[in-house]
Amino acid sequence: MTLRIYDTAKRAKRVFEPQDPARITLYVCGPTPYNYAHIGNARPPIVFDVLRRVLASRYGAKAIVYARNITDIEDKLIAASLETGEPIEAIAQKFAKIYNDDMAALNVAPPTIEPWATEHVPEMIEMIEKLVRKKYAYVGAQGVWFSVSSMPDYGKLSGRKPEDNEAGARVGIDTDKRDPADFALWKFAKPGEPVDAIWDSPWGRGRPGWHIECSAMAAKHLGKTIDIHGGGIDLQFPHHENEIAQSECAHGEVMANYWIHNGFLDMGGEKMSKSLGNSVLIHDLLQAWPGEVLRFAILSGHYRAPLDWNEDLLKQAKTTLDRVYGALRRVWDQEGGHGGEKGLARALSDDLNTPEALAELSRLASEANMAADHKDPDAMANARANLLAAGDLLGLLTQTPKAWEQGVDAGGNARIDALVQGRIDSRAARDWAEADRIRDELAAEGIEIMDGPSGSTWRRA
Repeated sequence: MTLRIYDTAKRAKRVFEPQDPARITLYVCGPTPYNYAHIGNARPPIVFDVLRRVLASRYGAKAIVYARNITDIEDKLIAASLETGEPIEAIAQKFAKIYNDDMAALNVAPPTIEPWATEHVPEMIEMIEKLVRKKYAYVGAQGVWFSVSSMPDYGKLSGRKPEDNEAGARVGIDTDKRDPADFALWKFAKPGEPVDAIWDSPWGRGRPGWHIECSAMAAKHLGKTIDIHGGGIDLQFPHHENEIAQSECAHGEVMANYWIHNGFLDMGGEKMSKSLGNSVLIHDLLQAWPGEVLRFAILSGHYRAPLDWNEDLLKQAKTTLDRVYGALRRVWDQEGGHGGEKGLARALSDDLNTPEALAELSRLASEANMAADHKDPDAMANARANLLAAGDLLGLLTQTPKAWEQGVDAGGNARIDALVQGRIDSRAARDWAEADRIRDELAAEGIEIMDGPSGSTWRRA
C-alpha cells in the first residue's frame, strides 16, 4: 500500500520514499516552554504522532528517528524570567514537563530525541561561522545577520518574496540590517537581560536567533538532509523558510525531502492563539475531558484543513468513543483473533486522511457489535483484533473498556463495585426491593448497571 503525503514545498501529494528505510528521519518543531500550551499547540504533535505510527507500521518502530525540540532560548522565556524573577532554566524545566505530561495524556508517544536549544549553542555558533565564512551572513552592530539576497531561491518553500519578510512577532526591521528581509543568526546581549540568556561567541556575548536553533539541532541529530520536516502552517514562513536558507547555504545540501504542515485550530473563525486571547489550555481541558476525546476531536478534521474547536466537537468525539469502547467491551474476552482489515490503513496512507480513518473505526465497531449479536467467537476475536489494530494506528483505544466506561475516581469506583455486588447478592436472595433501591441510588449518581450472561458491570452514563 503506497504512502502518499502532501509536500508543502512541491505543492502536491508525493509518494513517500525514504533515503534509508532502516533509518527514517523526522523533525518537528517543539514548544517554547514559557507557559501552559493551548489545544492548538497539540495539533502538530498529534498529527505527527499518527504519521510516526503509520511509518512504524511499514518500516518498524526502530527505524523511525523522531526529533522534537525544546526551544528554551527565546524572547518569551526572557520576558517571563524578567517578569517573575525566576531563572529561565527553572521556567523552561517546569513548563516542558507540563507540556510532556499533557502530550502523554493525549497518547502522544515521546520523541526518539528531545534536543534542548541551550545544549546546542556550540553547534549553532559553528554553523553561523560557516555562513559568515561563505559570505551568506555578515556581522552588524547588533548581531550577526543572514543575507537573504545571497540565496537566489530564498522563498521557495512558501512562494513568498524576500520583501514579504516584514516586521512581525519574530522578524523585526532594523537599521542594522543591510536589507529589511535579513534575519538574525546571533543577537548581541542588551542591558538588563538575564545573565542565563547570554553566551560567549566569536562576535560578542549574546544568544542565537530562533531559526538557527532548529537548523543546528536537526543537523546534529538527524543529518544534513532529513526525510521529513514538519510543523504548523504558521511556521512555514518565516521560520521554516529561514531554516532552509541557513541549512542549505551552510551544508550545500537539501535540508528536507518532504515538508508537511498542519492547519490551525480556530475559535469562532479565528486562529487560536494566546495573543488573541481566545486560546483554551490543554491542561484545563484535561480536567474535564479524557485525553482520548481531545485527540479524537483533533483527528476528526483533515490535518491540512482548519478545524473549528468547540464544545459540540468534543461531545461528538466522546459519544463516538463511548460507542466504539462499548463495542470493544462486547468482544473483549475473545482473544487470539487475526486482524485483516485494511480500510483504515488505506485511509491513513492517503495523506493521513484521519476523518476517513475514524469513519472506518466506527464501521469496525459495527462489525464487532454484529459479531457479538450472533455470538460468533471467531468473528468476535477478529473484530477485537481489528479494533485494537486500528486504535494502535490512531493512538486510540489505549484503555480497557472497563477503565474507559468507569473512569478514575480516587477510590469511588471501589464503593460502586461494592454497591453493584450488593445488588447482585440481593437479586440472588430474591430481595428485589433492595436490588431496585441500589440500582436507583446508582442511577441518581449517573451510574448505569449492565446485566449480561457473564454477570453485571457498570459504567458512567
